[in-house]
Amino acid sequence: MKASSTDYKVVIFAACSLLVLSFGYRAGFGLFLQPLSQAQSWDRGVLSLALAIQNLAWGVIAVFAGGLADRFGNLKVLLAGVFLYASGMWGMAYAQTPLQIILTAGVMVGGGIAGTAFGIVLPAMVRAVPEDRRGWALGIGTAAGSFGQFLIVPIMQQLIELFTVYPAIKLLAISTFVMALLAIPLAPFSGANEAKVGEVSIPLRQILRRAFQVPSYTLLVFGFFVCGFHVAFITVHMPGYVVDLGFSPAVGAWSISLIGLCNIVGAYIAGVKSSTWPKHKMLVWIYLGRVVAITLFLVIPVSLVSILAFSGVMGLLWLATVPPTSGLVSVFFGTRYMAFLYGIVFLSHQMGSFLGVWLGGYLYKTTGSYDGIWYLGIFLGLVAAVLHWPISESNQQIKLQTAA
Repeated sequence: MKASSTDYKVVIFAACSLLVLSFGYRAGFGLFLQPLSQAQSWDRGVLSLALAIQNLAWGVIAVFAGGLADRFGNLKVLLAGVFLYASGMWGMAYAQTPLQIILTAGVMVGGGIAGTAFGIVLPAMVRAVPEDRRGWALGIGTAAGSFGQFLIVPIMQQLIELFTVYPAIKLLAISTFVMALLAIPLAPFSGANEAKVGEVSIPLRQILRRAFQVPSYTLLVFGFFVCGFHVAFITVHMPGYVVDLGFSPAVGAWSISLIGLCNIVGAYIAGVKSSTWPKHKMLVWIYLGRVVAITLFLVIPVSLVSILAFSGVMGLLWLATVPPTSGLVSVFFGTRYMAFLYGIVFLSHQMGSFLGVWLGGYLYKTTGSYDGIWYLGIFLGLVAAVLHWPISESNQQIKLQTAA
């Protein structure tokens, strides 16, 4: 189903607004690391583990959410995601033990993000626009998530400063229900509505087996692991890292916000250019750019200028991986099962996120330093560049169509 020009603009606006909120909240969880840990007398590893599990739960549940959206429509999945998001954040305000914070901030919020993030929203945007506008839709959708990071994170910090951490969390939990209203215009644009009359329903395990027979898809899955490692570690631990260096918590918040601001530009350019440039080569250069940025950040003496410069450069490269990565899934297999197959790729991303967040907390707890995780990030960036280089951008959709 395609929308008219006027209709798809409404869909794009609603989808982008939803992503602003979903990714804005998610990007600000690192701000809770110190105040919640101090309030409960936890070491930093407790909430790090909860947020690592949040990323892993996001990835695991995203696979099922994508499959359900492709089969039964995206509105039900989006509404369930909003409910989990709100419930998990509200529960954080009452969590008194490590297990409770893991179940709320980790599992429930992770499920909420899975139901309201790229894996569900981007396929709807792609289906709503003409084929020659897909790269633009992916770019503007990804940029919207980054704008949320820029807009919402400083607001979250202000709420914490004005009301203290627990009332701030409750206010944020209530505000998540706005996403339910924004989900409604996306309902007509799900994989379920692309199903043809008389079409044989292909089991998801068959789709997955055939997809992994495509070597380029396999490389894409493993390569996206590194993206998750980078962005999750920085999102969660950069605020604390900045404080450890002697700067105020506000500098950490603005660092994350600046990453989001700059990625509005980076993600949009990546989306537009992915329609004409080889997507796999774009990914190679994005990962190499991250390697250079992290290396220089560690080598140059730390100052406010170096922190902001690093944040700006990383912002340009932050979610710039998403348009070419999701675009490659569409090129390989079409849009019918895009939510599910992108969900698999994204699961790898979230496994990387889990490792980045958890290992960052573990190494800090055991060594008192984040140096080891930064060095590992450099190494993995080089690995990702190598994995994406041999990807072939050929259409493999027939392999799914004949998978019955």
